[in-house]
Amino acid sequence: MTHEPEYPVVVDARRVIADRVVELTLRITAGDLPTWEPGAHVDVILGPDLVRQYSLCGDPQARDTLTIAVLHEEVGRGGSTWVHEKIAVGDRLRIRGPRNNFPLRDAKEYLFIAGGIGITPLLPMIRMVAARGDKWALEYCGRATAGMAYAEELSGLDGVRIHSSDGSGPLDLSTVLGTVRPGVQVYCCGPERLLAEVEQRCAAWPSDSVHVERFAAGQVESEADEMFEVRCAQSKIDLMVPPGSSILEIAEQAGVQVLSSCREGTCGTCETVVLEGTPDHRDSLLSPQERQANEVMMICCSRSLGSRLVLEL
Repeated sequence: MTHEPEYPVVVDARRVIADRVVELTLRITAGDLPTWEPGAHVDVILGPDLVRQYSLCGDPQARDTLTIAVLHEEVGRGGSTWVHEKIAVGDRLRIRGPRNNFPLRDAKEYLFIAGGIGITPLLPMIRMVAARGDKWALEYCGRATAGMAYAEELSGLDGVRIHSSDGSGPLDLSTVLGTVRPGVQVYCCGPERLLAEVEQRCAAWPSDSVHVERFAAGQVESEADEMFEVRCAQSKIDLMVPPGSSILEIAEQAGVQVLSSCREGTCGTCETVVLEGTPDHRDSLLSPQERQANEVMMICCSRSLGSRLVLEL
């Protein structure tokens, strides 16, 4: 992917919905946004070198507005601080997307597990399955109820359990996931420790039962990096990628136009088609089946298992 449309937006509304969580309503000011499904996110371009990804938590049927909710990270890369301290109603921004790496599949039953701000991509899913009359449940955990976005809205729904230090206590995943339940699709978003435990406890479940959305790169065990060659098929140039550098960085230095955002394998913006070779996948997006197929890779973080790759760049 070398380009993607950008859309101008204006901040129509801004409200605090929990401790350290602000919700922004963004109105498209030119054209219609492409349709999106629950699980999608957008890139919000906050400045020339400040682009962040936020899950869409509003109504997919709203054709001119998007809703995001942003947690003010105590230790972050500056995006959430900018949103909380600089963004006001009337401000004009640009967005890219939406794109969806976390789509909702058809199932006979759903189990949603949210940790903190991880509720945001799950919220449109819950609204959709509830409206359809599907069987579902939500386990929503956080440090304190006051800091849990949309907890008040969700607490009134059947099938929702709120877990917090000032409420019912911590979430016990051994009870929730201890029994394999064929036909149930598990959707989880939250901090890495929650995702890792969900994946571990669901190891005996059918392989296509569990879906996670990461806001930060997961831990990847790989052998020591070695230099490898990349043939850019469209640009008709060859690149050498040394240890400590990414394909994306070397391609940019050579003048190859590549769209990117997170640069850590969590957003999917730099997804690139693999024409030849075997990637060393180090992203947090591709499923085991997609990794085995080796049809695409995230060039911001993944490398090569062999001495040469041919990519559609």
